[in-house]
Amino acid sequence: MSKLAIDGGTPVRTTPFPNWPVWGAEEEKLILEVLHSGNWGGANKDKLAVLEQQFAHRHGARHAINISNGTIAMTVALMAAGIEPGDEVIMPPYTFIATGTAALLAGAIPIFADVEEDTLLIDPHKVEERITPRTKAIIAVHIAGAPANMTSLKAIADRHGLFLLEDAAQAVGASWENHKVGTLGHAGTFSFQSSKNINSGEGGIILTDDDTLMETMWSIANVGRVPGGAWYQHERIGWNFRMTEFQAAVILGQMTRMDEQIRTRARNAALLDKLISGLEQFQPFRNDERITTHAYHIYMFKIRAELASPAMKEQVIRMLHAEGIPVLPGYHSLNCNTAIIAETAKRTGKQSVYPCPVSERISEAQVLWLGQAVLLGGEQDIYDVADALRKVSARMNAYGLPD
Repeated sequence: MSKLAIDGGTPVRTTPFPNWPVWGAEEEKLILEVLHSGNWGGANKDKLAVLEQQFAHRHGARHAINISNGTIAMTVALMAAGIEPGDEVIMPPYTFIATGTAALLAGAIPIFADVEEDTLLIDPHKVEERITPRTKAIIAVHIAGAPANMTSLKAIADRHGLFLLEDAAQAVGASWENHKVGTLGHAGTFSFQSSKNINSGEGGIILTDDDTLMETMWSIANVGRVPGGAWYQHERIGWNFRMTEFQAAVILGQMTRMDEQIRTRARNAALLDKLISGLEQFQPFRNDERITTHAYHIYMFKIRAELASPAMKEQVIRMLHAEGIPVLPGYHSLNCNTAIIAETAKRTGKQSVYPCPVSERISEAQVLWLGQAVLLGGEQDIYDVADALRKVSARMNAYGLPD
């Protein structure tokens, strides 16, 4: 095995992985159409109407409502479902902070239920343990593009009369038992932020099959107006949470590559699973057999538990970076976030921490990410990742870590 780059050896890779975002003539054409139309805002929908129709159809939903971003999309969905100040919303701790802040923006209290060891997705058994008389909703996060166990979560929500919201920010196009995410709960939210598989810099969308919920969400996002009502007919308190026609144009262009990119990421992820499974010090996460389409916004793998520690993880990242592999450390466990804890204490009058040992341990000591740009590369790109991991694995096994 060749010498590690961090020790003065030759890096496995010196060329960059594919650029992100991917864009082309289609986005340019659609943006120019908006520019020359003079219809730039979100009130008189043209491209936005087409986007809502196409996005709903692609995911098998009756309704789609464009929203300014994914965080506000979750907040609007919770508010429309009747979530009020002091209500509790159960969510996983392994997620972006927006999942927690969305509940707080709606006045609710985020309650954290731990994740599964082998998927990092919310554990339905832990959800059941967190339910109290104040619980009003569950947020299922489809982390990295892998759908959570929606069969079990839906059964729990139905049994307890809870609102089930899907945070599908990373999972556009994913499916569970042949049903697209965003349509498995009462509503599903998506993000078009610049890192997402489909992006317009910022933006979001909500899907639902519920007519009443749709009308309420639309009204909240359109300054309290009602669908089909007069321009100055404001029947509830709402805000302007609309996207622009320019953003819709970019997303419509992005959607033309969606299926091809999903296939490319899935093919490369399957190859990485195979290659990483053969290494002694690393292992891939499990994909539930009921996941019929994994969106692979991120490829997650982990350092094996018997070797893992925060120091080890930090050193592994350093070694892989030296080999030219842009690995990332991933999220910190949100149940330990000081801002979330402090904001919750303001609302409840007490400081509450919900232990989530699986999420805490894996996030700090084990999990590693590869972004979607890596997964959009060719086969050789994936072999380069595996070669770098093989070098690092051998060093971890035989010689210990560098100083």
